[in-house]
Amino acid sequence: MPNEQEPALRSDARRNRARILDAALTELTRDARAPLSAVARRAGVGQATFYRNFPSRECLVLEVYRHEVGQVAAVAEQLLRTRAPDAALREWMDRLARHAMAKAGLAEAIRKASAPGSLAAVGRAPVTAAVALLLDANTRAGTIRPGVTPDDFLLAIAGLWQLDPHGDWQTRAARLLDLVMDGLRTGAPGP
Repeated sequence: MPNEQEPALRSDARRNRARILDAALTELTRDARAPLSAVARRAGVGQATFYRNFPSRECLVLEVYRHEVGQVAAVAEQLLRTRAPDAALREWMDRLARHAMAKAGLAEAIRKASAPGSLAAVGRAPVTAAVALLLDANTRAGTIRPGVTPDDFLLAIAGLWQLDPHGDWQTRAARLLDLVMDGLRTGAPGP
């Protein structure tokens, strides 16, 4: 999704940009060191088109990251429409874990392409908003203890980023997230 300060793109330019982002997600997830020429080739665009959209590797990686974070964050609202608040929160945490592990190559590319702290600014707002939405719904329903902030929650699940995506991450993530849910439920007033 283009930044609101960017000028509107023609429809063919929007399609090219979307194809580049899709190709970058595939290539960078597969290999954090994927050459930009491979991304352009997969997207079916020339080098000039590629660099007109993304003048550097960091610009590309950060835009892919921004898009992916937005996708994960948007799921929170959808889940709350179809599930009880505590079930929505737990499913969102599972999806976040699956996303993090599936995009392990992308995470490595992000670490390599980014200056320290730059990702916090890019991804923090949508994730914090999604977490706040889920926590607020659960607080109103009485399914979690009152007073839990998005920062508290994000610190509690930070262990997800330490899991090895090539190991038994599913079992370890489920156990970690169950512990987090148990802690959130302790002291909940109930419905």
